[in-house]
Amino acid sequence: MNDRHLPHPSGLPPPLVISRLDCERLEALLEHALPAGVDASGLRRELDRAEVVEPAQVPADAITMNSVIRFVDEASGEEREAALVYPRDADGSAERISILAPVGSALLGLRVGAHIAWPLPGGRSARLRVLGLRYQPEAAGDLHR
Repeated sequence: MNDRHLPHPSGLPPPLVISRLDCERLEALLEHALPAGVDASGLRRELDRAEVVEPAQVPADAITMNSVIRFVDEASGEEREAALVYPRDADGSAERISILAPVGSALLGLRVGAHIAWPLPGGRSARLRVLGLRYQPEAAGDLHR
């Protein structure tokens, strides 16, 4: 089981839905040489277990590439917003989460209401719940972003 996802009531990780275009772009990313020290095995596992659908069939509440996600830390109640981005668009800020970061791979394909464990420094983790999407490219018709 992917340890970055909190168990689904069935005991399995939450189901994932991703668009065919995102899948193709991410597969191409994984085929190229990644920067030293980048472990993309989490992303590979997520792609392998995801349901891949045409962009028009992606549910409006599913996290896709370039989605702007609203989530809450369930322990503190703190709400945040961030975009799930390709590595070239990650700038190190908390507002842009690279798909190659463990939490970025864990967010891909999740639906509003899903929970994940977000790794923190020192081996700790925070329990986060996806509250909503302020922007999803597929829902907005922005398929070539």
